[in-house]
Amino acid sequence: MLKTMRKHGVTLALFAAGATGLTAAVNQLTKTTIAEQASLQQKALFDQVIAGDSYNNALQQSCYLVSDPALGKGTHHLWIARKDDKPVAAVIETTAPDGYSGAIQLLVGADFSGTILGARVIEHHETPGLGDKIDLRISDWITGFAGKKINGPADSHFAVKKDGGDFDQFTGATITPRAVVNAVKRTGIYAMTLPEQLPHLPVCGE
Repeated sequence: MLKTMRKHGVTLALFAAGATGLTAAVNQLTKTTIAEQASLQQKALFDQVIAGDSYNNALQQSCYLVSDPALGKGTHHLWIARKDDKPVAAVIETTAPDGYSGAIQLLVGADFSGTILGARVIEHHETPGLGDKIDLRISDWITGFAGKKINGPADSHFAVKKDGGDFDQFTGATITPRAVVNAVKRTGIYAMTLPEQLPHLPVCGE
């Protein structure tokens, strides 16, 4: 009886060890694949907010951490695009805290003279059929920021039409596009301050 129990115990131990080893191996393999896929998805998103021919550095490796009220609460990532080692633009994570259904997370490309190169919503909880038109999968409204220049904080054109600006609002939903327009405007103005900040910004991962 005791011998049988020992035999089964050894078998179970070997099975557990094998299963653990297999799980660890699979986890290691999938971890690499997941990281690669995340990097490709990030690169594809970057390509939507900044033209690839406008810079020639490894953009994803030029990451910095910033905390500024203009970008919303907390720490945000930004990536500096360089042309022949000269900083020319930035891709910036930013938050519109005043969406209709909560905070809206965005990625904004901007140069240092106030021109928005592109913008995309990366997370939101807005009402389907109304506020969700900020999502590129629903409409192309978000593409309207590309090429628009911000002429300072008092620029009345950089607002929704209901507020006297140039950007369309949505029928039955003005709060959402207003929040996005204002966030993009704040981010573009913040980008104009980056050249003087760069030497002092902490690098991601350090």
